Amino acid sequence: MGQHLRWQAIITLIGIVMMLAVLSFLAFSPRITITTNDKGGTYVEGVAGQPQFINPLLAAYNQTDQDLVALIFNGLTQADGYGNLKPDLAESWEVSEDGLAYLFKLRSDIYWQDGTPFTADDVMFTVKLLQDPDFPGAPYLSSLWHMVTAVELDNNTIRFVLASPVPTFMDFTTIGILPAHRFPNIKAADLLNQPFNLQPIGTGSFKLDTITAEFARLVPNRFYVGPKPHFKAIEFRFYPTHQELLTAYQRGEILGGTIPTQNLAVAETIDNLNLYHAQLSSYALIYFNLADKEKAPFFQEPEIRQALSYGIDREEIIDKALHGQGLVADRPILAWSWAYNARQPQATFDLEKANNLLTRLGWADENGDGVREHNNISLTFALLTSDDPLKVEVANVIKAQWAKLGVAVTVEVVGIKLNERLEQHQFQAALAEIALFGDPDPYPLWHSSQIAGGQNYSSWDNRQASLLLERARNISNRGQRNDLYFEFQHTFADEVPAIVLYNPIYTYAVRPEIKNVQIAPLISPSDRFRSIADWYILTQNVIEQEVKLE
Repeated sequence: MGQHLRWQAIITLIGIVMMLAVLSFLAFSPRITITTNDKGGTYVEGVAGQPQFINPLLAAYNQTDQDLVALIFNGLTQADGYGNLKPDLAESWEVSEDGLAYLFKLRSDIYWQDGTPFTADDVMFTVKLLQDPDFPGAPYLSSLWHMVTAVELDNNTIRFVLASPVPTFMDFTTIGILPAHRFPNIKAADLLNQPFNLQPIGTGSFKLDTITAEFARLVPNRFYVGPKPHFKAIEFRFYPTHQELLTAYQRGEILGGTIPTQNLAVAETIDNLNLYHAQLSSYALIYFNLADKEKAPFFQEPEIRQALSYGIDREEIIDKALHGQGLVADRPILAWSWAYNARQPQATFDLEKANNLLTRLGWADENGDGVREHNNISLTFALLTSDDPLKVEVANVIKAQWAKLGVAVTVEVVGIKLNERLEQHQFQAALAEIALFGDPDPYPLWHSSQIAGGQNYSSWDNRQASLLLERARNISNRGQRNDLYFEFQHTFADEVPAIVLYNPIYTYAVRPEIKNVQIAPLISPSDRFRSIADWYILTQNVIEQEVKLE
């Protein structure tokens, strides 16, 4: 018995010695501590404005709506800032050789945020709303879909057939899809009055949890099959102006938000605020109404438009009005697009050349009032702009530049009615901004068929330009399309139906506690949420043990 107890004691002692040896080895072995992301935390963002229609078909004119839609809804495809498309609700697609038929295979594992399966019925329902003559949303959204025949082949397969090739068609497949089961027997004309517009159900990574006049709270969508977000919630707080956002930062009420260019200087003085900048896939321009032969007959002469172009100092506009946040642009193709003609001479600021051109055309200041006249017509007109303070400042800088030419400009601020005035061609000249999608096809903006009911707001009816755009649409070979678009850019530069000014820069601010924020080139500001699944607040320390055997 005593011998048995002695052996137990010996075994126990050996075990203790071995355990102490292991602990001693671990204590003196190299350790690596890694800080990594963790789940949880609420990201609070301030936005200027309030939501009106949290509906992808109605959000075109309200940035707050677009921000919420970007998190709640998905399209068949998703675009990056470089014009590339990747699958979203669609898992794949095929395009016929003639560019007329598009076959989409939908994902079968997608559910709406109320648990209802997503099917081809939802796509068909959304397309039918866009095609309805009484569709109340932005006209450019529906104009293309009128050319499309949609056929549901089964629950997960859709075929779109176009009447003629449209290179930009795929860009329109990024629009958010609506849940058909939430709109029983609805007509497009009634879309504006639906409770759904403030109680949306989507397929995106976040769903709306609470909304009031002061804030909207979004929580992760448990049915979402994509990368899961780290935040336990995102909260948007609504403020009347962007200026009040800066005060909200300083009071610690919000963690991030958009910084308009006019507020950038102040934002740069705020401690613990990281600023991110990204180019936007858009350009600002001045439209000339070439159809207005009564109030602005001088716009009928290309030489007048050329002189006005020579009188524009784009660098001064960017420095004075944009505080440096812009890229010089001079043509209707983005400089980072494959269709951009880099060999074409850039538009230059040449005040002497502009003055000489106007004088040669017979325009002179005969009465000494500082304004040129010709045939009893004064070279004066109204320049429309929105009520965006930045656009108003740009318009005033241009007004001062043209005054040096003897051109009198009245800046007319029309607010949200700018789009309506453009669509109805009720303007003389207008400062606006065009957002571009993936394919660089300028057809919707400058072809003569787009004057009535389209986006050719200048009413530019140039046969040579229209033929070039038509031919490019019927060719799938990028090199051949490229040649046609190069020639189109030359025609545009000669005719100057509009003056392209600059590409805007978007600025986003977040506090340092928000980690892994990445802002790539954007089509619209709401695209900043493309990488939202990678953002995080909370972190955790993970200890890795490295053991080396000699």
